[in-house]
Amino acid sequence: MIAFPEMPEAASWAEARSAFRWAPSARYNIADLICGRWAEAAPERTALIAIGAEGRRVWTFRELWRASARFANALEAAGVEAGDRVAVLLPQSAEALVVWLGAIRRGAVICPLFTLFGEEALEYRLRDSGAKALVTDAANMPKVAAIRERLPDLRAIWRVEGPGDGAEGFADALARAKDEAPVAPTGPDDPALLSYTSGTTGPPKGALHAQRVLAAHVTGARIAYDFLPHEGDVMWTPSDWAWMGGSMNAMAPALFHGVPLIAHRMAKFDPERAFALMAEEGVRLAFLAPTALKLMRRVPNPAKTRLRALGSAGESLGAETLNWGREAFGLTIHEFYGQTECNMVIGNNTRLMNPKPGAMGLAMPGHDVAVLRPDGAEARIGEVGELAVAAPDFGMFLRYWNQPEKTAERFVEGPGGRRWMLTGDEASRDPEGRFRFESRTDDVITSSGYRVGPTEIEECLAGHPAVAVAAVIGAPDPVRTEAIRAFVKLAPGAEGGDRIAAALIAHVRLRLSPHLAPVSVDFVEELPMTATGKIMRRELRARLSP
Repeated sequence: MIAFPEMPEAASWAEARSAFRWAPSARYNIADLICGRWAEAAPERTALIAIGAEGRRVWTFRELWRASARFANALEAAGVEAGDRVAVLLPQSAEALVVWLGAIRRGAVICPLFTLFGEEALEYRLRDSGAKALVTDAANMPKVAAIRERLPDLRAIWRVEGPGDGAEGFADALARAKDEAPVAPTGPDDPALLSYTSGTTGPPKGALHAQRVLAAHVTGARIAYDFLPHEGDVMWTPSDWAWMGGSMNAMAPALFHGVPLIAHRMAKFDPERAFALMAEEGVRLAFLAPTALKLMRRVPNPAKTRLRALGSAGESLGAETLNWGREAFGLTIHEFYGQTECNMVIGNNTRLMNPKPGAMGLAMPGHDVAVLRPDGAEARIGEVGELAVAAPDFGMFLRYWNQPEKTAERFVEGPGGRRWMLTGDEASRDPEGRFRFESRTDDVITSSGYRVGPTEIEECLAGHPAVAVAAVIGAPDPVRTEAIRAFVKLAPGAEGGDRIAAALIAHVRLRLSPHLAPVSVDFVEELPMTATGKIMRRELRARLSP
């Protein structure tokens, strides 16, 4: 049996941190750990519940493992070797999971791609990664066909609906292959996952992760999902598996713990459908991004769910959303923090601590996190600085693909003479060790001598009943240096105009402070967001440029 770190239930956060130890092993393979070992120990155990237009199908671990063997053999026949990149351009589905498992079982590096990417975004990632193989569907095949001639490394393409547009049929390829295949003898530091950043600042970068990244997410999930697994647990997230939030915060930890995972295609997030699905399928564990939660707040008379634990990450929730979560779900949402490069390093758990609104939580067991000043020294309590994670770390990326200079920029020497990974996020720390997110380093607003983070203002605006989602930026101002500008997507039924704009400015002035009140409010149909639900403030700033 492969050694793996365990996260036993503890009486306090301090106890959880002091008792935790990583369990290094010479052999690590994500596919084997999340599926292969269950296929051997409990082959008929439910692994996946795939829900789509074609109906509902339950997959056992044995069925998934055999299908993954067939795909691993299809990759071998196509000339894909260990270390080669295999791209998957599919929504949540059984086929997507089979590609993940088969590629990593083969020793290849899985490169997940978001189905809403256009031709330019796909070409950049496929060219940069040098992907040798790709699995997609009929909806996305035209984009691939349009750029294929510019992708010299791409040798094999499979389409799930069958052959067409220059692609082979995925089911046909599996049918021709044997349902037995060896597991690549990968170790903890061998590459497994190439995840491209969502590009909030600059062009996307491919963060290359090792097999050991699973260990960090499995242990973090124990905290975030209140010590899963419990009897009857079922996991779902609307977050696409193309992102770390969907794959490593939900999909992989659920399967590792033998918790049935729901795969449901949701082309556009539907908050009413989210409530209904969780109620119908008896979902007990969920990962919901802040944007999804804020949209769900506006659903009248939602279906009753039976959630046991709910995790969220990506943006700060704030007191309004946390209070709503307690009313809507009967639990406290566990916020946690991380990035594509190093995820689930800060978190909350109500059994181990008393979460505070606006605080991301404490450093997770197994991770050392600090707030650093520009000179590399650790910031004082309450002082704002850049959040950093000590290296080495099981969840930390190996490097940026093809960008050694960008990799080097992320690391500095810091406290304790250790190497620290800079996150690009500004944060502060309270006397009890809780971290509070302030802003991205490039989102800080300097207004009338004050350094202002947009998050607190956005949370305040979102607490107004007329607001669905808000974003705040700094606009050039000859007197203030920067003036605080707000962009608001109104809640259903609310109408924009000078009157409501003035009411929102007064709301911030009263609830927070006059110096934090926006000078103007613009009403928009949609806010620019990354696919993971993070506000792209740089696009809003670009709208104001002459």
